[in-house]
Amino acid sequence: MKRSHQQSEQPEEGSPLKTLREELDLSQEQLARIIGVSSKSVSNWERGVTPASLGLPQIKALNRLLKSKGKSIEELPDSFGPPKRTGSSPPGE
Repeated sequence: MKRSHQQSEQPEEGSPLKTLREELDLSQEQLARIIGVSSKSVSNWERGVTPASLGLPQIKALNRLLKSKGKSIEELPDSFGPPKRTGSSPPGE
């Protein structure tokens, strides 16, 4: 069921990373370049294909970016992917 609200800026499947990236007014490529990962990684994290795995250099770069925008790394969710869907069982169960 689609919502009647016109929120074209709404992140796909509620990805916290996409929401954050859009709040920072960055493309996937720009965010990737800033934190030192590939844009494919950012895309995969946003879609929940792979969990975000950041090394210390990437965490520090992300922290600097957030501070420059008046945000804190402590505000980030524990997961950057879309929320887990509920009510469905894995195949074979």
